[in-house]
Amino acid sequence: MATLLGFDFGPRKIGVAVGQTITGSASPLTTLRSRERRPDWHLIETLVRDWQPSALVVGLPYNMDDTEAEWAAAARRFARQLQARFGLAVHLVDERLTSIEARRQLGRGADSLAVVDAMAARLILETWLGEQH
Repeated sequence: MATLLGFDFGPRKIGVAVGQTITGSASPLTTLRSRERRPDWHLIETLVRDWQPSALVVGLPYNMDDTEAEWAAAARRFARQLQARFGLAVHLVDERLTSIEARRQLGRGADSLAVVDAMAARLILETWLGEQH
């Protein structure tokens, strides 16, 4: 069984989820606020240390016409930085519509966008896990 962390990267906040390969499922964990448009590396390091994942999964934003969204380059940069900082495999997965699906699943109780980001990270991670089976 391997544990993984999933990330829904955004310039102002990053949703985080944790999942396991044995169940193929994930759970929303938290949403981190960026500082001056930079990831909070201290909090990310704490999550990596606490959960000891074997790999990381980052959502790559796409438009509906299969082109990469304008912030895809920033998501790719974040993935490269994760790999360089922690020495773990980092997988990219299409995150198209995950935020919309997260809002749908949360229903009217989704007052906090932070909850939506963590739920989107869960969906991103479960997408990757599902592609592995």
